Amino acid sequence: MEQYEPERLSAPQLAAMRRSIQDGRGALTRRSLLRASGAAALALGGLGALSACGSPPAARAGDAAASDDHSAAEKRINFSNWTEYMDVGEDEKSRPTLDAFTRRTGIEVKYTEDINDNVEFFGKIKPQLAAGQDTGRDLVIVTDWLAARIIRLGWAQKLDHANLPHAFANLSAQFRTPDWDPGRAYSYPWTGIPTVIAYNEKATGGRKVDSVTQLLDDPKLKGKVSFLSEMRDSVGMTLLDMGKDPGSFSDADFDAAVGRMQKGVDTKQIRRFTGNDYTADLSKGDIAACVAWAGDIIQLQADNPAIKFSIPSAGYITSSDNMLIPAKARHKANAEKLMDYYYEPPVAARLAAYINYVCPVDGVAGELAKIDASMASNTLILPDRAMAAKSRSFRSLSAEEETAYEEKFAKLIGA
Repeated sequence: MEQYEPERLSAPQLAAMRRSIQDGRGALTRRSLLRASGAAALALGGLGALSACGSPPAARAGDAAASDDHSAAEKRINFSNWTEYMDVGEDEKSRPTLDAFTRRTGIEVKYTEDINDNVEFFGKIKPQLAAGQDTGRDLVIVTDWLAARIIRLGWAQKLDHANLPHAFANLSAQFRTPDWDPGRAYSYPWTGIPTVIAYNEKATGGRKVDSVTQLLDDPKLKGKVSFLSEMRDSVGMTLLDMGKDPGSFSDADFDAAVGRMQKGVDTKQIRRFTGNDYTADLSKGDIAACVAWAGDIIQLQADNPAIKFSIPSAGYITSSDNMLIPAKARHKANAEKLMDYYYEPPVAARLAAYINYVCPVDGVAGELAKIDASMASNTLILPDRAMAAKSRSFRSLSAEEETAYEEKFAKLIGA
């Protein structure tokens, strides 16, 4: 593999990642809102490791040489995932879908919950990837921005779609064409993470809140509105409300969106910008309405029926966590079999019933209804066609754009 000295991340980029780890999307867990690493030293160590990873001058997707595949002789897979992101049996030890995969295929899965946040995890595997060495992992789950970075660096193996018939056929349309992996040549989504509008029906006097315009302009909500401290979510939702596409906006569009939120700050319409700590205030009614992550809302609704959500007519932002096979992984074909297995509707339904995030697999509703009818009708887990059509992704950014945008956003939120 070609060696190079990548550019370092800028101070605004590092600050944004710290926010994410400490209380942003990186602080969400997969079922219990405990996704954060919880250790500042660990987080900062991960940031330091990632700071040497920018866009290499000459790297191209696909630069990674295919490794020798030992799948046929070695019937195993080393799988790294987030905590609370896999179904667990009633005994709290077994993993039913993984166990069933092994019984069917004879492939043993060494499953490790060693991903606490994207930055810290990348710090673990970057030295081996940069040196062209096996990371010891055949399958990993990372969030879209990091998946894009790994692919761009040439550190992911290109998938053999002949080994992925269910994935190819059943992938939901809204996840098929990310700009960072056209045609899903290197990745398939594990789950989707929607950004929506949430509100406390008691705090709004029974009124529905269903647009960013309402958040920013409704005088009855003044001082009881929050936006997220994750730039892509808050700016993306504002861009959509302004009639702009988060997948193809300009610098001027970005500045206009920030300016619109700045007005909300200046008039004290916006109470604050938050990580997932908005959840307590929303439940109490101190925040009446906000830009929110769907995974939080499912959890809050279980305890507070006053918590509602809405999908703006202008659309909403969806990010994803994605399966990748690292360069030099020893068991590529085995990993592809496991990826494909999770796109079989009965298996996908069992997983979705446990983790409660958006299932990226079509044809799951009937299977999920057998497990829990209420989940099968929950559009935060299974978006209907109308909701899926409103999903939009925030476009990939160059290093220069990310630095400039994060700096402007940091000024807006007072970070």
